[in-house]
Amino acid sequence: MKNDYEFIDGTRLSSVIEALIFASDEPINGSKIREIIVENEEQIEITEETVSEFVDKLNERYDENQLSFRIQKLGGGYTFVTEQKYHYWLSIFQHENAYRKLSQSAIESLAIVAYRQPITKPEVDQIRGVDSGYILRQLMEKALIEVSGRADSPGKPLLYRTTKHFLRHFGINSVDELPKPREIDEILKDDDMAEHRQLLMERQLMIDEMDEEDSHPLQGIVEEMLEEKQEDEGSVQKEGNDKVSDEPDEEVNKNNESDANEEE
Repeated sequence: MKNDYEFIDGTRLSSVIEALIFASDEPINGSKIREIIVENEEQIEITEETVSEFVDKLNERYDENQLSFRIQKLGGGYTFVTEQKYHYWLSIFQHENAYRKLSQSAIESLAIVAYRQPITKPEVDQIRGVDSGYILRQLMEKALIEVSGRADSPGKPLLYRTTKHFLRHFGINSVDELPKPREIDEILKDDDMAEHRQLLMERQLMIDEMDEEDSHPLQGIVEEMLEEKQEDEGSVQKEGNDKVSDEPDEEVNKNNESDANEEE
């Protein structure tokens, strides 16, 4: 680049300006760029117009090399932007990122489909206890599940299964790699895993608050399902104990009535 000042370490003025614009989180104006350079290099004196000229030369170099970005002045400062002709591809990428955000209801329904596939909507509704039509449509729009046929049951309801995009989304090669319910059950019963489970729960809460999904959400749903199952089994056992405890009371009442008759 013509008249491009070279610093003592071999870097060029144009590269310094480029680096400052690239590293700035917000558009950086020419005055700030000039201030940084002049205050840290006694041998050079530049103006805001000089900064603007170097930005133009940088953009010329980007065009000559057919690069996908350029420096643009926005809000009174310089920032990097992608060329207009690449916006279509960026929109696809941004749409893909939107797929990664799933609500708790969507994760719950997706876990049911993943572990019970192929499965019908009425079966999903029965497990969840609520209508899942809207959630299933959302999962289909996100290409995480698809229709795999119709069941032989009355009404011929649609069957749903997970897609290849589902595998990519969760970073697995096959649904066989999903944790087995009995494996999770064994982990839950292991007292040595109590501290580990607590850390996982705290991490999941933190991730939910930050709207991130770095951990495997399906495993959390299965854990909740197993815990609910254990609670239900505990309730049934308690009811059985109550019935047993009633029998001695009835026997005592009969003995009391017999003693009263004898006294008469």
